[in-house]
Amino acid sequence: MRNWHGEGIWYGADYNPEQWPEQTWAEDIDLMRRAGVNLVSVGIFSWALLEPAPGRYVFDWLDRAIDLLHDGGIGVDLATATASPPPWLAHRHPETLPRRADGTVLWPGGRQAYCPSSPVFRGHSLALVEAVARRYARHPAVVLWHVSNELGCHNVHCYCDVSAESFRGWLRERYGDLDSLNAAWGTAFWSQRYHDWAEINPPRTAPTFANPTQQLDFLRFSSDEQRAQLRAERELLNRLVPQPVTTNFMIGTGIKYLDYHSWAADVDVVANDHYLTAADPQPQVNLALAADHTRGVAGGAPWLLMEHSTSAVNWQPRNVAKTPGQMRRNSLAHVARGADGVLFFQWRASRAGAEKFHSALVPHAGPDTKVFREVCRLGADLRALAEVRGSRVDADVAILFDYEAWWGAELDSHPSVDVTYTDRLSALHAALWRAGITADVVHPSADLSRYRLVLAPTLYLVRDADAAALRRFVEGGGTAVVTYFSGIVDEHDHIRLGGYPGAFRDLLGVRVEEFFPLRDGETVHLDDGARADVWTEWLHAEGAEVLAAYTDGPLPGVPALTRHAVGAGAAWYVGTRLDDDATDRLVARLLTETGVRPPVGAPAGVEVVRRRSADRSWLFVVNHTGRPVRLAVSGVELLGGTRCDGELEVPAGEVAVVREQPAPVPATA
Repeated sequence: MRNWHGEGIWYGADYNPEQWPEQTWAEDIDLMRRAGVNLVSVGIFSWALLEPAPGRYVFDWLDRAIDLLHDGGIGVDLATATASPPPWLAHRHPETLPRRADGTVLWPGGRQAYCPSSPVFRGHSLALVEAVARRYARHPAVVLWHVSNELGCHNVHCYCDVSAESFRGWLRERYGDLDSLNAAWGTAFWSQRYHDWAEINPPRTAPTFANPTQQLDFLRFSSDEQRAQLRAERELLNRLVPQPVTTNFMIGTGIKYLDYHSWAADVDVVANDHYLTAADPQPQVNLALAADHTRGVAGGAPWLLMEHSTSAVNWQPRNVAKTPGQMRRNSLAHVARGADGVLFFQWRASRAGAEKFHSALVPHAGPDTKVFREVCRLGADLRALAEVRGSRVDADVAILFDYEAWWGAELDSHPSVDVTYTDRLSALHAALWRAGITADVVHPSADLSRYRLVLAPTLYLVRDADAAALRRFVEGGGTAVVTYFSGIVDEHDHIRLGGYPGAFRDLLGVRVEEFFPLRDGETVHLDDGARADVWTEWLHAEGAEVLAAYTDGPLPGVPALTRHAVGAGAAWYVGTRLDDDATDRLVARLLTETGVRPPVGAPAGVEVVRRRSADRSWLFVVNHTGRPVRLAVSGVELLGGTRCDGELEVPAGEVAVVREQPAPVPATA
């Protein structure tokens, strides 16, 4: 991996000088310097300007913009500009346009109007990458290369004939022969057996449910096709440029169908875009989940926040503005959880186009605004935190996350539409957040040995090797928690016979003979006082200790919560959907059992996260409440707090950072 770090925390935004008269550019540089901006992403949606006709490149405007940025001391994250093809490509090659499952063609006029399997698109895009790379490979302003932009955001699935042929090729490579494919897809069901590769298509609109393994494989294929574009551009850049390469993932923004765990090896730095959901009553909790997951994808290494917003976005039904101080809290919470760079979309709010109402560092009202004053304050904050760069986040807890399990869990014709993959993930993570505990969100194949507690929520699809790894973790002294609808199928979406939860049955010491999903709005109660809904099951404890059973509903007296001692550790099973209070109590019991504690005691609504390097540590305190708080913290105050009677006082809505002295010994040491 090539080094992507600067001397401090990167700070900046997407910069689109081509949208503005050149006389604006000098003002932009002056304002960037005033704000403390040191990195901007340039050229992301510039293909139509850089290549106005096939093979004719126009770089003079980009030359001037990059030179101006360099003269101003601002680094450039230079895009390959392949994020959205120019209109001339579809006009000359309509076969490059993507199609939906029902055959609808998606035309130019928005962005990403291309089939990801199209060799024509691939050829033209790589020609552009080569032209841009050869021109700017040695430019002193360029510190990072930005492949495409949000790959697969709008065109992750294409069902055209070109994609169908690519899908067949992907299946040949995966299965080798038709007998293996037919076995994996279970084609003995519904007379679906294939006798020729040409008979196979993507899961296009059908009279009823499509073959579930066909659907699952098409989702895998589609993620791999987007990854193939990333890899093709990355491989070309590696031959031509010395700088590190990235692309912006979309972890935690509702993007379901891209397997970022498999993409991480193809970038020098994991970068992520994150936006708040206006309807979310506690957006800071979901922000933490996205950051923890991004860090997990990065293998615990620092990562780059490539995009978020200074205030409102433009693409939700109701685009709520951020309240005073919220942008700063959001940004520094990302840094607390491992980001070594804070960038936004975009530098200057657009006058025209679909995103003209999206907030920016420089709003339509100009620099004499709340937003720009906060932008300048954040720039000063990040300069003060330069020493934190390169450090890692402390976490004794891991939550297992697998995109394929997500895809499989939410396929059609399942026991209940109310069982969704991210529901228990979010609930357990939120309970940890409320308890002051930071968790890594990692793939089931990750090394679990450093953790004390591992949670496996709704891990519907699991491979044998990953199930075995979780068992080894428990046998070695760890504590694991598995929730309902986990371990049900193998990687082919075939049921693991013998009783649920299949792959985890022996580890958990339970056997479920039948699911009893609940009706909409129906609730049940447990004999420990808990309330639950959505899901119950006919469970037998076969070696596990019963911790709680149902008192009503369809299964009174049947176990709902169990604990099984295995080796030096224990495996807990949660067979129903506990409400938030019961989830909090469960997490409290688990933390007590494992000895996992927050970095310092803090009141509700105050987020405390520790980052650590080889010889020192930093405590980030984010006060999301409307009142000042005091915490017992020892060290050098770097940001935002005041000392009172040996305590750190953090004002309402503010963020403080302290370099701890001495650095505490890691709990896992």
